[in-house]
Order: sequence, then C-alpha cells, then structure tokens
Amino acid sequence: MTLRPYQRSAIDSLYTYWREGNADPALIVAPTGSGKSVVMAEFIREIQEDWPGTSILILTHVRELVLQDYLELIEQWPDAPAGIFSAGLKRKELHALVLFASVQSIDRHAHKLDPAPEIVIIDEAHLIPRKADTRYQKTLSLLRTMYPNLRVVGLTATPYRLDSGWLHTGKDALFSQIVYDIPVQMLIDEGYLSPITTKAGAVTIDTTGVKHTGREFNAGELQRRAMEGDTTRQAVADMVARAEGRKKWIVFAAGVAHAYQISDALTDYDVPNAVITGNMKSVDRDKLIHGYRIGSIRALVNVNVLTTGFNVPSTDLIALLRPTESPGLYVQAIGRGMRIAPGKADCLVLDYAGNALRHGPIDAVTVKEKGDGEGVPPAKECPECHAIIAAGLRYCPYCGHEFPPPEIKIQTVHKEAPLLKSQIEPEWVAVDSVDMFVHKKPGKPDSVRLEYRCGMMTYKEWIFPEALSERASYFFVKWCREAGVADPPRTAREFIEIDVPEPERISVIPDGKYIRVARRDYGKV
Repeated sequence: MTLRPYQRSAIDSLYTYWREGNADPALIVAPTGSGKSVVMAEFIREIQEDWPGTSILILTHVRELVLQDYLELIEQWPDAPAGIFSAGLKRKELHALVLFASVQSIDRHAHKLDPAPEIVIIDEAHLIPRKADTRYQKTLSLLRTMYPNLRVVGLTATPYRLDSGWLHTGKDALFSQIVYDIPVQMLIDEGYLSPITTKAGAVTIDTTGVKHTGREFNAGELQRRAMEGDTTRQAVADMVARAEGRKKWIVFAAGVAHAYQISDALTDYDVPNAVITGNMKSVDRDKLIHGYRIGSIRALVNVNVLTTGFNVPSTDLIALLRPTESPGLYVQAIGRGMRIAPGKADCLVLDYAGNALRHGPIDAVTVKEKGDGEGVPPAKECPECHAIIAAGLRYCPYCGHEFPPPEIKIQTVHKEAPLLKSQIEPEWVAVDSVDMFVHKKPGKPDSVRLEYRCGMMTYKEWIFPEALSERASYFFVKWCREAGVADPPRTAREFIEIDVPEPERISVIPDGKYIRVARRDYGKV
C-alpha cells in the first residue's frame, strides 16, 4: 500500500527504536484522521512479510474499533491471516496469526491463545489505566508470562490520562517513550486534516463550585448545572444562528437528561436530530448513525459515545455543551470534525463548556500529572471574624456569618479561545542580534540553537538540519523557506557557517512552561 510520508516515518521510527535495543512499550501519537488504522495495517503486513509467522494481537476497547481495524487490514491485504475475537461481533477465533480483539472479550481467554502473541498493538492506548488490577493490565501481565520477549506498541491521538497524566512519564508509566508524534498543524497545512475555526458562544456553563469525583466533574452535579435556567436554550439558539450552511453537527451533552433537553430545543428550531447514549442497543445506535451519514439526521446529540471510533468525515460542526476536566476527552471530541471530505472547507467548533479556555489549544493541551492540584483545599476568609474556612461552607462555623448564595450560573463569553497553537495571538518583539550554536545531545543528531537577543530578554529556538524524522524535517525545510535559505544544508555545522538572514522581529507565545518562538519577520516586501 502507498503510505503518506508521515505514516512511513511513524513505522520506521518504531523499527529504529527496536534496532537500538529498546524492548519497553513504545507509543505512536497519531491525531484523529491521520490514518492510524492504515499505519497499523501496513506495519502488520510488513512484519508478516519480513518475519513470517510472527503472532500479533491487536487490542482495543469497543467492537466498532475491532471491526474497523480488521477491515482496514483486509482491504489492504485480502489474504491476511487475520481473525476476530469479540463477543459483540459474535466471532471468537483464538488461533489466528493476526488477531483483532476487544479486551473485554479476550481477558478471560488470553491463556488459550495459540500461538502466544509476540507483538501486542493497543489501539486507543490512553484507555489503559496504570492500576495493575484492570483488564488491560492483567491481560498484558499474562501475555508477558506466556511470551517474555513480548513487544508492546500503543497508538493514540491523546497520549495522556486524566487520572495519571502523560502515558510515558512518572511512576509506573505505561510506555517508555513516544517514538513518533505526528503534528496536527502539519496535517492541516498539507491538506490531510480539515482546518478548524471557532466562534465565541453566546453563553457558557459555569462550573464554579461543581464538585469532583476523582479528577473529573461529578456527573450528577455537572448535569444539573448544565440544565439550570435558560442556558441550554440560549446555547442552541446561538448554535442554530451560527450553523448556516453546516450539514452535519455533533453535540456533546453533560448527561442523558441534558441531551434530551438539547434535543427538544433543536426540534423547536426544526433541526432534525437524535440522541445517542451508551445505554442504547447497538442496532438502534447504528440506525441513528446511518441516518446521520445519509443526511436524514442533521445533529447527533451524544453522551459519552462519539469520542472514539466514530468516523463521519463530512461532520462540519462540533458543539461542546459538556464541560470536562479531561484534556483527552476535549481533544477527541474536536477530532470528530477534523477529517476531510468533498465540499468541506472547515469544521466550526462552538464551545459552550469553557473547555478551550480550560485546556488550551488541542496541539498544546495542559496535562496535569498525578499529584498536581492535590495540595491545600480551596479556602476563603470570613469577613466578620476573619477565620480561614473551607470555600464550600455557606455559614462560618465560628461566628455564624452567612455567605451570599452563588450567582446565577450563566456567563457571557467575551473571548474566543484558540483551538490550535497557530491561532494564539503572539507578542512581537524587536530583535537586536542573533547568535547560532551547534547543540549536541548524546545519542541524538546535532541541532542548531538560535538565541535572539531582544532588549533585556533572550529567546531560544532549536532547528534540526540533520533531522531523521519526517516531522522534524518538515519543520526545518519550512523554517528555511521562510528565511529565504534556498538550499538548506544538511548538517548543523554547515548551517551556522552560511549567511542566514536575521529577522527584524520575532513573535513569542507561551507554550507550557516555556516561551516559544512562533514566527519571524524578515522585513520582506
């Protein structure tokens, strides 16, 4: 099969990781719509071609993904020695050389697998908890006992979890490292993903005071807050007003009752819609999704269903009415609208949940590691006796002072939050001088460190003339093209010896804990 350059690089990066002697679990980050199942299929075909008889187990969590990944392989390789083990699909083929399985079905039968898997590929790897007593972890532990040299590969668009942070860092990390990360902006620039735009919604659900269960908003409290007052009707009115010309909408609700409240409001505006929940029978859910595909249903209002494994490329509007503390859920939701389709110019994201402000751009989300935000509980000062008490108390336990009730939980949105790093408004600063150095790092190709001196501040930027990955090479060539370097050198040493134009000014933006150089202005006409 013909792969896109970044898909080829993703597979090659995994081979390089193994050739360097690494056997720990590896992670490939592939944004929604980048062709993750294609990468998986070609990797499986190459393994069987180069090492015939290698047994491979592909694990995921829902039957839709099991079938989708299986069909992708069969489409590319009709004679693949592949089978399925999934109760939901009514197939239990334990002895296929390449086996696609749902972890819910295979966990009690993994000891019967023959041959024992030598490679395990986990689709949607962010769904693996770190706890040892979960289905995924128990299954992987058993498989390692059966085959001590087991290689594990994870694929995901969101390499982090709400309960434990990044998948490849911290204690008991699930993966050793990310071997390849396909950048969202590159896929948009090269036409593989749809651009996304955002408009400030008329209202947003105010989550102030909503309690948490674990690290996520308490589901019951969140739904009650989302349904308060006229919030839903205002949001739907705004949605309908902004959606002119949009053909397929996905709406994310805070709960089942909230979903039907949204549905009723959409019906009042004559928008053909349907509610989809996890409690529905599969056949009923499939009928509604089919209606959405063919256009008889314009809006699907869903509750915890359409975040993964859902593929309707013509979706051109995402409405977020479910606040979430999970950066993964936020990114996955927006990803439902980022596939390209004929006649689709972009996808409009309407955020009535405050998620973009809460998490940041989808290609630079704020990820909390385990332990972050778990220190001193929120507190407030009593204005009468000045005692420091818990923030949630209505009455002071020392003097009896009554605090005023919370304000109405509807908040006008005045600011549009960027959905991509490239949409963040940068700060431009004048450049006094530029220094360049060869930057060396053990085990890595040399790079070039540029230091822009701007008044009292110095801003650093790294570029990679000796880039081995498609991702780094793409950004290096783009950097040179913008600077006017017609023939980019291929080593760091050569690069600092050529005459590189110095920009008159640079734009800088916050990027996590650091300040990143976003653009350079060379004063060209």
